Amino acid sequence: MQTSYIPRPVVMPPLYPVLVVGFAVFLFCVLHAPCSAATAIGDTLAAGQALAAGDKLVSRNGKFALGFFQFQQSLGGRTTGESIDNTTTTTTISSPGWYLGIWFNKIPVFTPVWVANRERAITRSELLITQFHVSIDGNLIISSAGSVIWNSTIVVSSTNSSTYIIVLKNTGNLALVPNTSSNGEPLWQSFDYPTDAALPGVKIGRNKVTGFSHQLISKKSLIDPDLGSYSLNIHTDGVLQLKTRNTPVVTYWSWPSGKLGVLVSTMSALIDVDPRAKGLLKPTYIDNDKEVYFTYTIMNESTSTFFPIDTSGQLKLMLWSEANQTWETIYAQPSDFCITYAVCGPFTICNSNSGPLPCDCMETFSMKSTQEWELGDRTGGCVRNTPLDCRTNNKSNASSTDVFHPIPHVTLPYDPQRIEDVTTQSDCAEACLHDCSCNAYSYSDSYSNCSIWHGELLNVNQDDGNGISSQDVLYLRLAARDFQGTTKKNKRIPRVVIVACIVGFGLIMVMVLLMIWRNRLKWCYHPSHDNDIQGSGEGIVAFKYTSLCRATKNFSERLGGGGFGSVFKGVLSDSTTIAVKRFDGDRQGENQFRAEVSSIGMIQHINLVKLIGFCCEGDERLLVYEHMSNGSLDSHLFKSNASFLINWSTRYQIAIGVARGLRYLHHSCHKCIIHCDIKPENILLDASFIPKISDFGMSAIVGRDFSRVLTTFRGTTEYLAPEWLSGVPITPKVDVYSFGMVLLEMISGRRNSLELHSSNSYHDAYFPVQAITKLHEGDMWSLVDTQLQGDFDLAGVERVCKVACWCIQDNEVHRPTMVEVVHFLEGLKELDMPPMPRRLAAIAERSNV
Repeated sequence: MQTSYIPRPVVMPPLYPVLVVGFAVFLFCVLHAPCSAATAIGDTLAAGQALAAGDKLVSRNGKFALGFFQFQQSLGGRTTGESIDNTTTTTTISSPGWYLGIWFNKIPVFTPVWVANRERAITRSELLITQFHVSIDGNLIISSAGSVIWNSTIVVSSTNSSTYIIVLKNTGNLALVPNTSSNGEPLWQSFDYPTDAALPGVKIGRNKVTGFSHQLISKKSLIDPDLGSYSLNIHTDGVLQLKTRNTPVVTYWSWPSGKLGVLVSTMSALIDVDPRAKGLLKPTYIDNDKEVYFTYTIMNESTSTFFPIDTSGQLKLMLWSEANQTWETIYAQPSDFCITYAVCGPFTICNSNSGPLPCDCMETFSMKSTQEWELGDRTGGCVRNTPLDCRTNNKSNASSTDVFHPIPHVTLPYDPQRIEDVTTQSDCAEACLHDCSCNAYSYSDSYSNCSIWHGELLNVNQDDGNGISSQDVLYLRLAARDFQGTTKKNKRIPRVVIVACIVGFGLIMVMVLLMIWRNRLKWCYHPSHDNDIQGSGEGIVAFKYTSLCRATKNFSERLGGGGFGSVFKGVLSDSTTIAVKRFDGDRQGENQFRAEVSSIGMIQHINLVKLIGFCCEGDERLLVYEHMSNGSLDSHLFKSNASFLINWSTRYQIAIGVARGLRYLHHSCHKCIIHCDIKPENILLDASFIPKISDFGMSAIVGRDFSRVLTTFRGTTEYLAPEWLSGVPITPKVDVYSFGMVLLEMISGRRNSLELHSSNSYHDAYFPVQAITKLHEGDMWSLVDTQLQGDFDLAGVERVCKVACWCIQDNEVHRPTMVEVVHFLEGLKELDMPPMPRRLAAIAERSNV
């Protein structure tokens, strides 16, 4: 609470108290985050004018302001601009310097959206003599006593600064324009140089002629706008990417070139579905000879919104809620917080399901700086409480009393070192103990792989049962005295006991794994409606790499491939024809290899491709499947060659077979398996055109005690359910949605592509909109693949179309289960007419504008 100051007239001259109070108010304003008492001097700086501390430009609509400010953050979570009660005790920390920037002028929560001098703060001693103006050479400049703090670094044709003015526009864009017109073509504008946030109208992309990149770069912390750890840009190959800025440079989220228009369409539809943002934004993607970029416009100028990349590397869409007086997150990518590279710093464990604080220190580690964590800067991570014990004169004589603490169900850290010729877990542990720089190890009994880690441990993400399934165990090296008792007698754990425990644990693990493999067929039960399950008394074969080289004639006949690697045809010595999937030697390939073995390797069903065996030698990862002589469904649907055409009756039986396979995965297995990538390319056909679902490298396994799984963005764009992009945990209903999109493609014989979203014929081009519209009108004939030449069952087409339209409903609750889908397709139950999904209605409405 402020108190009034009443001067004593007998002591002071009449004007003195006014000057004192005025100067006090001035100091308060310039030494704190922007003060409401700061003087607004319009929206323009004319020639010869300067903006000083305590002044601000305000856009004509009053929405944005430009001025000098200091970042402040309450460590209890309250930000500058919020109303703080006199009785509230909070610790507020301020940035060490001051900045010139733009913020939302009418919003009570102080929110900067652009900073000029983010790499060079203004010191306290400089502030009162700092000015912002147009320099003699025509540049925007922040100067203090002749010293340049920041300038716009542009080259102008005229050196007469009086020919230019500075304008803060209604959009929040600060522009240097000719003084003849404030609406003239800007020589420089802040929209071309965004910092960590994109207002409506800002471009994220690059100029193909000059190579200049418009990108977002995160802040270092909530009070330090200096260049942070993450950036958003469009790469030279056309890929939109979120990536790290420091070594190593890692792209942790991307959208492929050629699919960026689809991203815009999907984002637009999802935003329209959200009642908080319906009809609010219009994303746009432009790709021409001169430039490629994303931007967006706002349809209601009274609302406030922006896209920031926050200190954790997530790109978010923020919308101001007048009702709640807070910023609300409408959209975020990546949806899983822990996907961002090194987001929690070294020696931490990230768990997206652990609430608002997903980062935690490893056992016996502590935060390097609690304050930095609260301010959003976790790059320092955690540090050991107790140093390791390692005494050595040379590597062969190293000795240690350190112990290993197992951390189960985690993704293994970045940059492992493979130890060759290690065949037991105890040997792997010894290899780490004999290396004083080794901080952790991991050992795989199945593949006899030993990996150790030196230096910092990064990207350790844990699955608590709701996240991505991981069977890996990381053994963290700790000082023995961290686990000691209170007596000196137990101060040190004998090394022989440690080794014995490790050996015993390894033997137990081997026995457990053998039992699991022996009983793998018991993972799924066989209910009466699944009489099409294939029994098998044979085990999965471990092939030698040389044997598969001979079988595939040195991988000479390629059947297909994808992001994981390639598939080759082969013939075993007993004349069995096989398909060999050979994974690329990167970490993603390793993850997909393990995912397929842990899912399809444990189950058998007539509509699931059969895994015959695997090979794991050195860096080679191969899976051996039964060969499907008729290839994949897409080759029969989307090719004009008549020899590939399949009739309607066969398509209907394929639809039922795929539905049965998904029903089995979702409802009949000991653990529910979500495939996550149902599409025609992953539906294989045998000699009798019996469909078999393949490619389980994206799958997620969910325990029966859980109904949802929080997982990363995965799958193929055209088949993704809306909840994928909204960042919520998924259910098996994502497979139901994908299956519905496949059914529509089986009806039409063409892709459900969103590529033509911006064309005038979009309503006709996007088949799902056309399908549900014609279904409501009772016109099925115009929907069916013309290559069938009218040879189809009209009632069957209507039934499939109804099922498909129920499967692609926006709300997962409204979609049927795969048990119900099978009943519908088999004619055991009838369906009501499905409603038009809001997403499709929004697309149809835009196409008619």
